[in-house]
This record gives sequence, structure tokens and C-alpha cells, in this order.
Amino acid sequence: MGEPDFDTPVPITEAAIAALREGHTHYVDLNGDPELRELIAVQSSAIAGYPIGAEDVLVSHGGAAAITASILALVNPGDKVLLPEPTYSLYLDAVELAGGSVVYVSNRDDHHLDLDRIAEHASDATMIILCNPVNPTGAVFGREELAALTEVLDEKTLVLVDEAYANLIYDDTNFAPALAVPELRGRLVYIQTLSKTYAMTGWRIGYVVAPTPIAADIRLVHRTMNGSVNAAVQRAALTALRSGAELTSPMLTEYRARRDYVVERIAAIAGAHMVVPDGAFYAFVKYPGTALSSDVARLLLEGGLSVRAGAEYGPSGEGHVRLSFAADIPTLKEGLDRLERVFTQL
Repeated sequence: MGEPDFDTPVPITEAAIAALREGHTHYVDLNGDPELRELIAVQSSAIAGYPIGAEDVLVSHGGAAAITASILALVNPGDKVLLPEPTYSLYLDAVELAGGSVVYVSNRDDHHLDLDRIAEHASDATMIILCNPVNPTGAVFGREELAALTEVLDEKTLVLVDEAYANLIYDDTNFAPALAVPELRGRLVYIQTLSKTYAMTGWRIGYVVAPTPIAADIRLVHRTMNGSVNAAVQRAALTALRSGAELTSPMLTEYRARRDYVVERIAAIAGAHMVVPDGAFYAFVKYPGTALSSDVARLLLEGGLSVRAGAEYGPSGEGHVRLSFAADIPTLKEGLDRLERVFTQL
């Protein structure tokens, strides 16, 4: 459901085939292919405006492994971790695995950060975790919003920013990669994946950028859990990152049209409401009535539509369901017809 319906662009697939034929079939550097790490460092430096070296980069077994390794490396038992929510459920799982203590902080009604609420809980927090754009709401935190966040956090609080959907932004939101926000320098753990941008979910390739000593700690956990990342996939990732928008622009154009269609359809359903998503490919829909989101998700599944219950994404997600618009318009039309039939019976 968080799965692009597009195939991986052909140049990336061909690069992987070529890599296999060239003999990239063996173990590689546990930190990642040196050429790939260097490319990521160069691109990250250009975004940040300050030097980032290959020693600050770890190539990971997908975004999920990057997130989990980072949290396990940096969060100790009993540490407080702030989760502005609704947000991606993996963060909670990883913090609990590390023995940390999650403090949920509800976002505003427009799904943006509530800095006053964060300030109330900020004291002694080891980490705050953001998804930007947000899964499940599609909210996009802008440059000023991230800079203002640092003003309410303790100086030692790490900021982990997962930008899996950073290249899927539809509107003028003043978005800036977290790397480009100078106030985050020195405390940022930056997570990226090729899964969503390049339709490479099954390839399992992502990366972490962090200050050298922090990256070293994350590296120890990741190498223990995962070993080295697939050699041929890393060679294909070079092609993806070098090509950039040349490969992804057509997908973004289609996602925008789908977003607009979903927004129009939801607006026409009595009792349903959603904040227009500025990024990602999800619609976080408030449904009519007071039923639990798990029950509504079950009813929708019985009606032929698979969604996620809003409560999976945090306490304020109750009363909502998450839809994915990573499907073509005819499929979305049929799915929204089914959703409307169920919603009218709630």
C-alpha cells in the first residue's frame, strides 16, 4: 500500500543487469560501495552548503534498516524520544526495541508541528523523529518550521529526519531538505531511501548521513544486523542518483494528478474530510461517525478496499483511515466508489 505502481525506470534496471555481468556479485564494503558513498557525500554537501565526507555516509539495506539501526545505536533504555504524530509506525517499534520511552506529541489540526506542545515535553529528550513529507498525512514541514523546532529543543537532542518522500512534493511549501537547514547541523540524522522516488521498494537501498561519530555508531549496528548491501543494487543506485529528475519527473506529474482526483472525490463525500496532502502519496481521511478506525478499516476491507487504520499512526490518528493514491485513476475511481458506499453507512 506504500508501494509505487510504477516499474523501476529501465536505465536503473539495465545498470543492475550490467553490474551483475561485470561481476558485482560478491561482498562489498560494509559501509557501502565507496563510489556510491562518495556520490552521496558530494550531493549532500551541495545541499547542505558545507563539506560532508564519505565517512559521514552509510549505505543501508533500505530506509527501514537505516531508521532502525540509527535508533538502536543512539537510543538507550529509558531514553525519551519525541514523536510528533500522526507519523510512520516503524519509529515507535524501533524505539521500543531499543528500550526507549516514546512521548507522542499531537500535531496541529493542519498536521503541522505544534511547537508549543513539543516545548512542553522537550526537556531531556534524547531524540525527536520526523517524517517529512509525513506518512500518513502528506504534510510538508518547511525550512522555517524546522528551524523554529530547534529553538524549543534541548541543545543535545538529536533530530532524526526521514525524507523518504522528499522528491514527491506537489505544492509550493517552502520545503528544504533537512540537510539544508543550518540550525540542524551537528545534531541531524538524515535518512533517505530510493524506494519511493525511483519505484525501487523491492531493491532495498537507502542511506544515512550524520556527523562522523554518530555515523560510526550507526554503522556498527547496521553491519551487525545486515552485513553488506547487495553489490549490484548499489551500482544501480549510482545510475538512479546521477539521473535524478530525468527519471522521476513523469512519476511526479502522475502522482499530482492522482492527488488532485482523490481530493476532489473526498470533498464530495458527506461527512468525510481531509487536509490536502502537499507531498507523499497518501490521503489521511477523517470519516463520519465515531467508530474505531480499526473497525472502519475492517468494513472497508469487507467492501473490497484495503486501507490502514488511522490509529496505527498515533493517538490523534483515531477517526481517520489512510488511503494510498499510488494507483492509476481507474483503480482510484473504483476504490473511492467502494469507500463512499461504506462511508454512507457509518
